[in-house]
Amino acid sequence: MTALIEVSITDLAHDGRGVARRSDGKTVFVAGALPGETARVHIVKRNRHFDEARIEELLVRSPQRIEPRCPHFGTCSGCSMQHLPTAAQIAAKQDVLAENFERIGKVAPARWLEPLTGEPWGYRRKGRLSVKWVAKKDKVVVGFREDNPRFIADLGQCHTLLPAVGLRIAELGALIGGLEARADIAQIEIAAGDDTVALTLRNLRPLSDADRSALVEFARHHGLAILLQPGGPDSVTPLWPDTVALSFAIPEFDVDIAFRPLDFIQVNGDMNLRMIHHALELLELAPGDRVLDLFCGLGNFTLPIARRVAAVTGVEGEAALVARSRDNALRNGIDNARFFAADLAVDQRDAPWARESWDKLLLDPPRSGAAGVFDYLPRKGTDRIVYVSCHPGSLARDAGILVNRHGFRLEAAGVMDMFPHTAHVESIATFVRE
Repeated sequence: MTALIEVSITDLAHDGRGVARRSDGKTVFVAGALPGETARVHIVKRNRHFDEARIEELLVRSPQRIEPRCPHFGTCSGCSMQHLPTAAQIAAKQDVLAENFERIGKVAPARWLEPLTGEPWGYRRKGRLSVKWVAKKDKVVVGFREDNPRFIADLGQCHTLLPAVGLRIAELGALIGGLEARADIAQIEIAAGDDTVALTLRNLRPLSDADRSALVEFARHHGLAILLQPGGPDSVTPLWPDTVALSFAIPEFDVDIAFRPLDFIQVNGDMNLRMIHHALELLELAPGDRVLDLFCGLGNFTLPIARRVAAVTGVEGEAALVARSRDNALRNGIDNARFFAADLAVDQRDAPWARESWDKLLLDPPRSGAAGVFDYLPRKGTDRIVYVSCHPGSLARDAGILVNRHGFRLEAAGVMDMFPHTAHVESIATFVRE
């Protein structure tokens, strides 16, 4: 082990680590440290411009520090902020968003929205657990990756996963450890609808009858659905029951969205409903509006929007999701929503939907943001944009483009605590044409 050094923590980094400076001025990121704390740390990784460290001894403790609820905190990479109260986590995320706007986009919102918050525990309805048979331990390890991604955190339970799965991780490990194919199960994909919790096991070889029977018995006993994935995404098939139907309702808009176990849906179901309401309020929809929804996925926003406007078009890069969006429109009796498959990272200015006039635009891009879209959109008739973001840096960059190149004003912005206890910053911003 390297010699210990004493550091004072002055700030929180975007990933939840404490920030300190060595006596020579070099930045040190300290896992699990909070502003105002002093600690003896050891350096675990040296880089040219910064070092990474772990606490060996906490000398001065922050008054904000609380005891993490999860015994795996500090080992599992799933959460990095359980040692902060929820209100302080949200304030830190708002600070990250504000700093990104200022540093990257050179913009600031005219007003800050109240943070959107929900239940901070048992909220994850979607997730992927890694699975590995460890001969030295004579057991199967089930969990999220550790900070060192080569290793899997040996979890007994997880308090952020929905309880039907989160409180049964040790049982899942014991179940798989008792299978003949225990070394051939690589991961468990969790997907929960309103009525069904489905576990999709990635099995690297066919399972024996005995293994299949053990899995069915576990599923029956705990009220779960079990599916197997021996190959790519199209290979997923139900083991028990014979058919697995997943869906979630958006009651405020009389919409019910069906999805498949490997489809992308918002991880936090309760916050998703709040976010949809929030976004549609910010759009200020009118009955005669024509709305364009880019990166629309399964129609999470598109279908609720359709209940409030004259017409809405959703565009998504994954053709399979577009097909299911169309199916969901049919099953909800919605006939004023259209869906198109298009790679939005590529110039789409000649696409028919891009040449149409849109009153309002909703964006919900991946981490890379929506900068490519702004080469041909928004058109002159679009006077309001709501941007849902999963990465504050790309939102800040795109905000700068909309304000400085397209003549919009950043009317409002705020964080949405979609992932409590993690450093992930989900946010929303409204832009209005000057």
